[in-house]
Amino acid sequence: MALTKFERRSRIKLRIRKVVYGTKDKPRLTVFRSNKQIYVQLIDDAEGKTLLSVSSRTKEIAEKSGITKIEQAKLVGKLAAEKSKESGISMVVFDRNGYLYHGRIKALAEAAREGGLKF
Repeated sequence: MALTKFERRSRIKLRIRKVVYGTKDKPRLTVFRSNKQIYVQLIDDAEGKTLLSVSSRTKEIAEKSGITKIEQAKLVGKLAAEKSKESGISMVVFDRNGYLYHGRIKALAEAAREGGLKF
């Protein structure tokens, strides 16, 4: 029997999380994508704390109307890179959270790299 979209993503997510682990010096940059929004968190897995979170619902991004979801993802990536630089984080481990590295996920990752994050 075929897997549903949710079951497939859950399996991929578990497979990725076995390998990807964030520390305080090199936190895990995880992405969640809904139909309308995109969210990013920098997580320290050693302590189980979220160090930083950015989403497309923040004022700076939500005020911009008439932009596509990919442009929204690029803005979130740049904002995440800026905020992480302010908190002294330059290296991260990228966790695509079971999503394919394509479209909004790819745009976000490339924008974060352009903003100065290394992963």
